[in-house]
Amino acid sequence: MSAFDQIAPGADEMLACAEKCFAELPEFMRSAAGDVRILVMDYAEDALLDDMEIDDPLDLTGLYVGVPLTIESVTQPTIERPLIYLYRLPILFEWAQRGDTTIEELVTHVFIHELGHHFGWSDEEIDAKLEED
Repeated sequence: MSAFDQIAPGADEMLACAEKCFAELPEFMRSAAGDVRILVMDYAEDALLDDMEIDDPLDLTGLYVGVPLTIESVTQPTIERPLIYLYRLPILFEWAQRGDTTIEELVTHVFIHELGHHFGWSDEEIDAKLEED
């Protein structure tokens, strides 16, 4: 099925997809993730793109904002809840360009990648942990 065989989801559908992915994670990951928030926006804000030295807003599909669990302090916990941004239009652009994946698979990939930043894990570590459960 090509990207053109599917209808591009809106922000609510993309959020529902990420929430479904979260709900289907192994229990050890869901409990460790705690109360990570998920926000879907069309694009990252210009100031953020400038700070990250990203010229094309289509180059950023997701972003983790928070303190990774590997450096979180028990005695001085972070007040802000961790946050995962999913950028809808860059995800849709990549999905349309690739044509070899469903939108659900791509949203799941971006979400898991950003959640890995929360855990302080590399992509390889995430794959290994998912295979353990």
